[in-house]
Amino acid sequence: MRNSRMLIGETYFWTSAIKDWKKILAKEEFKALIIDCLKELVEKQLIKVYAFVVMPNHLHLIWEMLGMNKKEMPHATFNKKTSHLIIRNLKLNYPHLLHYFTVAETDRSFRIWQRDALAILMDNVTKLEQKIDYIHLNPLQERWNLANSPETYYWSSASFYEKGVDEFGFLTHYRDRF
Repeated sequence: MRNSRMLIGETYFWTSAIKDWKKILAKEEFKALIIDCLKELVEKQLIKVYAFVVMPNHLHLIWEMLGMNKKEMPHATFNKKTSHLIIRNLKLNYPHLLHYFTVAETDRSFRIWQRDALAILMDNVTKLEQKIDYIHLNPLQERWNLANSPETYYWSSASFYEKGVDEFGFLTHYRDRF
């Protein structure tokens, strides 16, 4: 399902990748930027985040769309805001990387996120729990090897589910929804 079909009031497993799978999210400052944007959308009561992981070149979320941001869906706001902030940071701190994100499109000069993020409706608890496990195990995959256990990878909700402490200040336990 393409993200344009996401609906208010529904919960989705959502995957979005950086253009051409470039690993710019390996930089801590870009991971923090992602977290700040999610927190802001939660504080504005536009989304609830049940699980997430920020990987070097993509991210996975389980989130619920709560309301529109004026005429825009929350995931579109997320993409626009994070793209703008990443591009601004690249221009200031990493101008040599900008060419990777340059595009010849009528509405933009740069693209950070690939088009057509994957959105899968979470319509039952079994499917949701499978996706949460997938998200939390992602950093342990052999190709990434970012942590020894899910809860030791900081840029994930795994520690929240293991210890019950929300270090990010925006997570909601999935049992509060399902």
